Amino acid sequence: MTPSEIDGTSGARPRVRYEKKGHAAFITLDRPEVLNAMDIRMHEELAAVWDDFEADESLWVAILTGAGDRAFSVGQDLKELAARDAAGTAGVSTFGSRGKPGWPRLTERFGLTKPVVAKVRGYAFGGGFELALACDLIIASDDSRFALPEARLGLVAGAGGVFRLTRQLPYRTAMGYLMTGRRITAARALELGLVNEVVPAADLDACVDGWVEDILSCAPLAVRAVKEAAAASAHLPLSDAFTTAYPCEEARMHSLDAREGPRAFAEKRPPRWNGR
Repeated sequence: MTPSEIDGTSGARPRVRYEKKGHAAFITLDRPEVLNAMDIRMHEELAAVWDDFEADESLWVAILTGAGDRAFSVGQDLKELAARDAAGTAGVSTFGSRGKPGWPRLTERFGLTKPVVAKVRGYAFGGGFELALACDLIIASDDSRFALPEARLGLVAGAGGVFRLTRQLPYRTAMGYLMTGRRITAARALELGLVNEVVPAADLDACVDGWVEDILSCAPLAVRAVKEAAAASAHLPLSDAFTTAYPCEEARMHSLDAREGPRAFAEKRPPRWNGR
């Protein structure tokens, strides 16, 4: 997709950069001058990007990051929100983005089975943190900071932060951050299991590249089956999890790649995945 296809214009600078390299999609929130705050236009562009990523079978993994070295994203553009409120066009907000520009946003694309990796440097606050929490892996630089400060602003973490943080952390730990807006350092996020790895900022690109390379070394249908089954079975008793039907697993079982893996092992060569 070209920038004009993403934002529906022919000359305006897009809010999101979208690049495809091999089987990987690189998605960059591109408003570094405002710490990659997300306005309505950015949400609209992101929706088009996620639609394309889901539909393009040549893409097996996405890497989501923010432009510049100060922030992944500080979340909702509060200046835009205040202006819309003054104009009487803001309406009311609560959990979810249904009926709002860019729906369904990544935080509500519950059926997305392709893996998404968040590459975080600097601030990941509010909706930015919620975006990262909706990803499958988070790789962060050691100068990163995470927070859900919505309660300090009379808001709630309505893009899934309330729900995901209490599921990804012990309940009281999560509530401590949700009810105070306190910041979480990268080192603490690693201790809590919120992120997969923390490295010096200079090493962040190489570290993420390594994770992506490892994902792409796996059969794409197997990775999708793992993600789908893990998400769909999280609420199930273990016995029910084993007997539930998962569409991606059905596809993997009958795929050429399911035969290619053992064959490549027996022939002592790297597998040649085709995603079919």
